[in-house]
This record gives sequence, structure tokens and C-alpha cells, in this order.
Amino acid sequence: MGTPHINANKGDFAKVVLMPGDPIRAKWIADTYLHDYKEVTNLRGILGFTGYTKNGKRISVMASGMGIPSIGIYSYELFTSYGVEAIIRVGTCGSYQPNINLKDVLICNAASTDSNWISQYKLSGTYSATADLELAAIALSEAKKANIPFHVGNILAADVFYDPDPDTWKAWASLGVMGVEMESYSLYVNAARFSKKALCLLTVTDSFINRDQMLTAEERAFGLGRMIELAIATAEHFCN
Repeated sequence: MGTPHINANKGDFAKVVLMPGDPIRAKWIADTYLHDYKEVTNLRGILGFTGYTKNGKRISVMASGMGIPSIGIYSYELFTSYGVEAIIRVGTCGSYQPNINLKDVLICNAASTDSNWISQYKLSGTYSATADLELAAIALSEAKKANIPFHVGNILAADVFYDPDPDTWKAWASLGVMGVEMESYSLYVNAARFSKKALCLLTVTDSFINRDQMLTAEERAFGLGRMIELAIATAEHFCN
């Protein structure tokens, strides 16, 4: 029996799920990097697949949709209803720092946000959302072994894509925030709430410092191989 947003059966998901935002990208990952895979969910057009890596490790990939609320829903249901132990988000982002180049991979060990998503917990302070240290450490080690250009640090999970203030990003950049995406914060909070593991890996697709620097739509969709290979190498440490 499925959940309100996932129509998979119990046992359909592996212990580790790679989670891009785009359903088409999820299908591309399954087609390119998995074998003997099957589609396990397609409710609301959000596609999920489970198969095996080239090293015979069982792994799943499922889209999250866009934004903190969307990945908040899907990660909640995966963690609580399908026995998933770890989710590795594989997404794209814009860079805030001059030393971070297009196609570099970001290993996000913390997530800041401008969202009020955490307000549901009625905290008396500000919650710092962090990645699982073990996942992040393994990703760091695997990135070094593969000679992937990478950066480790804080990412902004934003609610707004088209910001009416073109300079909002500069305050975050001054605090060393690497760049911006739209999903990591609620993923990290859900993982903490349910004692699970989570990590956000990102490929840089554009630069806020030089607005003319950006990947094409096709490169954004399918030019993320280094990040996916890093995510799989990381995930295999936790797969059957």
C-alpha cells in the first residue's frame, strides 16, 4: 500500500535513494547508471526506480520536485513508510563565490535558508540544518579519489527563484555561503527528525558573480555525470 504521494509497495525502495528534482533526470540516472531496474512509483508524475549499480549494489533514484515543501513531503514518506535509511540529493545550483566554477561539485555539509518551513516546530531559536557527517566524509574521500573539482561548505536553500532584489545573494556570500538551491534544508531536518542520513550534492550550473556564465538547458538535464558517479560511489558504502 502506498502513501498519499508515492504509489510504491513496501520493499520497492533500496536503503539509499538518490534524489534529483526532475523526474526526467531520475529516469536518465536509472537508464545511464543502473541495470535490471524497475519503475516503482509514478504518482503525480514523480518517477522512482530501483535497480543495481555496476558493482551489484541495490539503489533507488526518485525525483523530489522543486522546493523545500516538495522534498519535505517525499523525504518524509520515504523515511517513515519505506524503510529508506539515507537520501542523497543530486541537484544543481548557482554559485556565490569567485573560486567556484561551472560544473564544480558542492558537498553541502550545512544548509541555511530564508524559508519559514522550520516554524512548524515552534522553536525558540534558529535551527542549523546539517548533513550526515559520515555521508559527507565519504563523499569528500570519493571526490578526492576521482579527482573531481569540489568544494565543501554551507548552501542556501531558498524559497524564491526570481528574487525582486538582485543583490540579496551578496549578504549570504559575505558569510561564505557557497551558493543557492531550493531543497536541502527540509531534507536535512527530516533526516535529523527520524534519525536517518542525508546529504546534498550539487553541480554548479550558473554564477551570480558573472551572470553570463551558465550551462545550457541540455547540460543542466544530462551533464551531471561526475556528481552522479560521486553520489553512487558514496551510496555504495551503505547499500546491500
